[in-house]
Amino acid sequence: MATWALDAFGNDYAMDWAQDLQEYTTLELVETTLDNVIDSQQAELEAPFAAEALAALEVMARLQGRPGEPDPATAEVDAWVAACKKRLTPPLLDKARLAFGRIMSDASELRQLWRESEHGEEWLAQVAALRLRVLGAQSTPTA
Repeated sequence: MATWALDAFGNDYAMDWAQDLQEYTTLELVETTLDNVIDSQQAELEAPFAAEALAALEVMARLQGRPGEPDPATAEVDAWVAACKKRLTPPLLDKARLAFGRIMSDASELRQLWRESEHGEEWLAQVAALRLRVLGAQSTPTA
């Protein structure tokens, strides 16, 4: 996986996912992506699924008016969010909570890869900040 930044869209998997998002007018892809993480029967969550889920979670944050740092590379995502008139439902937010838990667990390949890098702590802080933007102040990490 080519990775160039710590944020949710700083890798090839997330940017490919963002391209797919342009084909949707609903939150179907966001929900399906979270379901892929939550419902996976694999002992280890594969990095591509976790990276795509972080992109979906970033879209959820933006839909709530809580975007991360501005990035010209995500202009299409921002345009999609601006055009999307869907609100996040409590069940979708519950899925977000579960997805964050799985992504941050010891059984997450993406977390393991970042832990082995020199930027592991920074990545963990980025994910924690994203969790806060998606789930709010009542959010507490599960891993």
